[in-house]
Amino acid sequence: MLKKSASFVLASFRPSTGTRPPHHSAARTDVVLLIRRTVRPRGYASGVLALPIFCVLLEFLGLRSKNPELALRYDGLARDLAKVALLALSVTAVVGSCMLGVFLYFYPSFMKYMGGTFKTFMPVYAFVFLGESLLLITYYYSWNRLVEPASKWVHASIGLLSNLFGTALLLLANAWSAFMMAPAGVDAKGQFLGNGWHLLHSALWNPLNVHRFLANIMSGGAVVMAYACYRFFTSKSEKESAYFDWVGHVFLFVTVIALLPMPFAGYWLMRSVYAFSQSMGVTMMGGLLTWLFVVQAILIGVLFLGVNFYLWQSMARLRGGERYQPYYQVLLSVFMVALFVWLTPHTVFMSGSEVKAMGGASHPVVGNYGVMSAKNGAVNIMILVTTMSFLYYRRANRTMVVPWVTKGNILIGALFFLGALNIIWLSVYGYYLPAKLRVGLSSPQAATTLTVLVVGIIINRMMLKGAILHGPVQWGKISLRGMAGLFGLAAAFTWVMGLMGYIRSSGRLAWHVSELMADVSPWAFTPDFAFAAKMVTLNMMVFWGAVLVLFWMSQRNQSPAIGEELVEGNTRVLAPPSSSQEA
Repeated sequence: MLKKSASFVLASFRPSTGTRPPHHSAARTDVVLLIRRTVRPRGYASGVLALPIFCVLLEFLGLRSKNPELALRYDGLARDLAKVALLALSVTAVVGSCMLGVFLYFYPSFMKYMGGTFKTFMPVYAFVFLGESLLLITYYYSWNRLVEPASKWVHASIGLLSNLFGTALLLLANAWSAFMMAPAGVDAKGQFLGNGWHLLHSALWNPLNVHRFLANIMSGGAVVMAYACYRFFTSKSEKESAYFDWVGHVFLFVTVIALLPMPFAGYWLMRSVYAFSQSMGVTMMGGLLTWLFVVQAILIGVLFLGVNFYLWQSMARLRGGERYQPYYQVLLSVFMVALFVWLTPHTVFMSGSEVKAMGGASHPVVGNYGVMSAKNGAVNIMILVTTMSFLYYRRANRTMVVPWVTKGNILIGALFFLGALNIIWLSVYGYYLPAKLRVGLSSPQAATTLTVLVVGIIINRMMLKGAILHGPVQWGKISLRGMAGLFGLAAAFTWVMGLMGYIRSSGRLAWHVSELMADVSPWAFTPDFAFAAKMVTLNMMVFWGAVLVLFWMSQRNQSPAIGEELVEGNTRVLAPPSSSQEA
């Protein structure tokens, strides 16, 4: 009865084709997919891992800061993020328990097999989860007790220990996902061979650990960005608006730092997938799930465009920023050209008759474009444009006084020009190489981008030493569309994470555990493109609805703004120092 009711609820999400092969499933089951993709406990778990990391980093920054006001501000922000993390932990525990019950009900054989195979690690998992929970609770509720300088270091150490437990929890959870995609430590019949390390250390465990760690940082950063936007729009004073403008600005850069290496982490993961199973790799990137990667490419382009848009809107905070508006028009033109190359597909939607008429799946025109070397080159150019936007933002309200300003500008310009030239040349060269050799061009392209990014930022920072300020950073003066764009960025981050989770799970097709345990559920079916888009969108809507409720709950019985503290003279510390751009 439960299964029939749930299937009725999902009727509008089923593909229009009505094809439901009994032994071929990318979604496993209507009911479980609805709960898994909509509730998605790992979406909340990202707050459990990432937010405590942010809390500890902020607390350490406060301890190391020589500015008492800034120290109190970091400490206050860390404390209130810890409250959100504690609420997220509670939600994660409840949602995870519900998910466990659902899986036990619908997949008793699968859960029995996984539980039996990983039975050695079950007590370890429970201990780590309980340990992280107790440490996080202790970390939050001891905040106002451990306030002396020596005690604060003890308190920060508790937070650091909580993060170690949280990271261990992530690694153990990833072991299950990696085993389901690339089983190891078992024989051809799926029997455990007795070596627990081999069971954990499957072919995809390491790349999956890196990929998911960065994804958790991005998701956690997106949550804080959304929190800053929520509090900015609901603020009742200019000081409060200024404070949350600053918070959103800081955590955008935290999220972007995690975003920049994500394409390379994804490349490592997919390369490992191809090394383990070429058919799985082809299914994910050249078969059933190809167009989901096209959607992912669109979203990544939107993310980079959104970051640039936010930086340009942030110029409203800086006196003298209008000097660089003409440059942004040039950067936008270059960015859009790279974006169009990045979005160019290698294949197109075709019916069976169209494929037959062309004599193959490769389109005679489009099939000549959209190769991976060109796409990698395009995304690297977008990263360079974003870096250049950041350099202009850093210079906006300053006049450089170092004697080698002209030489420095020429050096930075030559660095970016030669770097872009090398990336473009490698992209074009890829058209003349076989596919198996073309893939290797991503490494020199990535190395070029990383070199230009790091060296350019270092040179720019050296040029800004002793610069004359045109005026303080006017926090809170950003336009409403800038903050709305920041919230849109946060939502887009979670949409990308949901889509990639769907692709990764669906790559197994008809298998619970690749090549070992098939999904023979009578209600299973292969979802189409529309189904995936609807489910990921529904997931994002429900997730953000729940997150907004957490924001409201964390704001109850709280001082008017994060980080508000009383200092000497009964002066409230709220907005960041107007002269501080380094924060």
